[in-house]
Amino acid sequence: MSLKNIMQEYQIKRGYTKTLTDSMAQGLRDQFGAEPRASSEGRYTITYGALLRLEVWPGAEGKTLIVDTEANKDADDETIIDTNRRFRNYLQQVTGYTAKERAKKAQQALKGKE
Repeated sequence: MSLKNIMQEYQIKRGYTKTLTDSMAQGLRDQFGAEPRASSEGRYTITYGALLRLEVWPGAEGKTLIVDTEANKDADDETIIDTNRRFRNYLQQVTGYTAKERAKKAQQALKGKE
């Protein structure tokens, strides 16, 4: 089994930060149909499809979402496509940004660091 581990931080749209903790867990239920395991540090974890582990928690001042994933690179294409679709929908539900908007925000953040 081949693994790939990725950690990413996503900005949260204004208005979505107030309910971030609740929406992190509810989004996992809604998009993946899985009940997340909650840790004492406020992290939520599930296993679904091509993801051996999907762990989410609020970032600095509750204004970002941190996502740590461990993927099974040996998963079949259909499973990977389904998992990716659900993951994108989860990010949109929790952050309030579409995939295109998230990409634009990431590019702006990189330009700001140069």
